[in-house]
Amino acid sequence: MRNKIVAGNWKMNKTLEEGKILASEVVNMAADEAPSDVTVIMGTPAIHMDAVGKLVKDAANVAIAAQDCSAHEAGAYTGEISVSQIKSVGAKYVILGHSERREYHNESNELLAAKVDTALAADLKPIFCCGEALETREQGDDVAYKFVCDQLTASLFHLSAEVMTNFIIAYEPIWAIGTGKTASAEQAQLMHAEIRKHIAAKYGQEVADSVSILYGGSCKPSNANEIFAGADVDGGLIGGASLASRDFIDIVKSF
Repeated sequence: MRNKIVAGNWKMNKTLEEGKILASEVVNMAADEAPSDVTVIMGTPAIHMDAVGKLVKDAANVAIAAQDCSAHEAGAYTGEISVSQIKSVGAKYVILGHSERREYHNESNELLAAKVDTALAADLKPIFCCGEALETREQGDDVAYKFVCDQLTASLFHLSAEVMTNFIIAYEPIWAIGTGKTASAEQAQLMHAEIRKHIAAKYGQEVADSVSILYGGSCKPSNANEIFAGADVDGGLIGGASLASRDFIDIVKSF
């Protein structure tokens, strides 16, 4: 059975004190309300990770993630954060390849492959993001499917089947975020199914069936139940709704 995951991406939001309050609320609500088979992850800014890591240390089903990591293990890379630094504060996950990192920081598929390798070598679990922009989607579904699958091939398909087992992928329909257009639950399921089929073609169905694929679109309490009902949708990578503890936990409860 695939892991069910709801991960929050706080992005560049919340002061340290605000973040501690939010994290504490999420931990307490998750203990009382979250299904026991759902992993809850908070992707905090780097300066929050130590404090939030202490808050989740004894939580049964709550963990923290870094929002990015360097491809380098250490050295003169001002402003970067290493995998060993991330591990040292108790984080278990790292978000890689987010659309904002790809767009604003020009992160290539090749760089992301190196970051994936560095994270895995440190025993950090990547949450690997993929997705297509509006101009790609408007060329048709098949073009969009190929674009996303090519991202996965370029950054992940050098990995062994053993490593790919239980991997986490997050699909972001970039074309439906802040554009006024909406991605339906059916469109989310269709892309997730294409991703799983692409993995199966490389690694076999058993490995593909073990990969958790999260939906990274505009997921909120009002539509999470419909989205999570998709046969190939195993949870969500949540943006804005993860900044309100009640909304975030209600999404977790949608399972």
